[in-house]
Amino acid sequence: MAKFEVVSPVDDSVYVERSYSSEKFISDTLSQAVAAQRQWAETTFAERKKYCLALVDHIVKDKEVIANEICQQMGRPIRYCEGEINGFADRAKTMIDIAEKKLQTINCNDQKSQNKTLNRYIERVPLGTVLSIVPWNYPFLTAVNSIIPAIMAGNTVIMKPSSQTPLTAERIFSASQKAGLPVGVFSYLYLTHADTERLIENKHIDFVCFTGSVKGGERINLASSDRFIGLGLELGGKDPAYVRHDADINYSVESLVDGAFFNAGQSCCGIERIYVHEQIYAEFVDAFCRQVRQYKLGNPLDPQTTLGPMVNARPAELVRQQVSDALSKGATALIEESEFLTSELGSAYLAPQVLVDVDHSMSVMVQESFGPVVGIMKVKDDDEAIALMNDSDYGLTASVWTKDEKVAIDIGKQVQTGTWFMNRCDYLDPLLAWTGVKNSGRGCTLSEIGYEQLTRPKSYYLKQTELQTD
Repeated sequence: MAKFEVVSPVDDSVYVERSYSSEKFISDTLSQAVAAQRQWAETTFAERKKYCLALVDHIVKDKEVIANEICQQMGRPIRYCEGEINGFADRAKTMIDIAEKKLQTINCNDQKSQNKTLNRYIERVPLGTVLSIVPWNYPFLTAVNSIIPAIMAGNTVIMKPSSQTPLTAERIFSASQKAGLPVGVFSYLYLTHADTERLIENKHIDFVCFTGSVKGGERINLASSDRFIGLGLELGGKDPAYVRHDADINYSVESLVDGAFFNAGQSCCGIERIYVHEQIYAEFVDAFCRQVRQYKLGNPLDPQTTLGPMVNARPAELVRQQVSDALSKGATALIEESEFLTSELGSAYLAPQVLVDVDHSMSVMVQESFGPVVGIMKVKDDDEAIALMNDSDYGLTASVWTKDEKVAIDIGKQVQTGTWFMNRCDYLDPLLAWTGVKNSGRGCTLSEIGYEQLTRPKSYYLKQTELQTD
């Protein structure tokens, strides 16, 4: 049976080895999920809530061990890893709390009518079995977006974790067992790309949630093209920020440095390009670089480390190429790598980098970096900033930094993005719809609207031929 290895970016050692799921195991898992869904759909919201809250509690109980596993598998500094589990719990509980309200039956009867022979209503019913394809960068936070709402809506879920973070699936599955979740309601598979595509083509998969690259989304879209099933695709991003002349500079700097470099820049909605009004440009850049120099790059298992490695050497090399391309076209690098890098750090470790004198002829300003680099560009007014923010193939999130909410709303209406922030970035509010435009994907998770993706409306028109009386 084919196997795969998880090479830890911490020290390039093999941390975990697992076998890909066999064809028979894939088939048996899918059959079990389909069979379990028929009974699970008949459970009450109260029962689903009890199971899901218990699952979350068991994850939280093990968060110290899980935090170490996250650090080892993908390299985030250990000091931040428990925060992902806390976020997992908060997001899960929010979606659990709003489930019943969103999924309640809609009464379509005319209350003023005297016609008692007609009964009309709409139910939201589960789709069936949901395949959740989860990435490595936030393996619990991205998983919860689809898994908990899908289960609360009456679906069963099969999770396909990233081969970089397979222990995520094992942890969630273990928690589901401890919570007493019926067999087949949640399961997981270790799949190759080819196996994943074949599973999507299977008639018993009713919806696919995917977070990953644009190329991955294209392959999933193609695999599902012969079937009329829904897809939730969260793909690439090149999220911009615009710092207006009236911004609180210190607050903006602190927030945007974190938004650009947290998790080594490997965040779906991380800040990758910043446009700053010319009136405050020099002051902002100076303060930004001072803040960046506060990071400590090193072994993520060290509690003092605030910036760890990228997930492996390949994406790190892509970032190096983007920086080199920018420098060759006239950009200026403001951070000396020698301030951060030491000889014992491996090829997945990158110093944070701030580039100025940049423009949109440079790949670092238009193509996804997903690493610890950001370009800062001077603009003369709001109109120029809007044009530059929209000059992108992506549209996941964007932000403006200003004291004027009215202006923020006006600019937001003109920016092509799924989420628009004022004085915030790199954040998901579970009460808001998480969605993207252009190459950032399609569909929606989180919020009440997210439940619409995981259910379908079913209408009832019930007419009595004559009024029945006791």
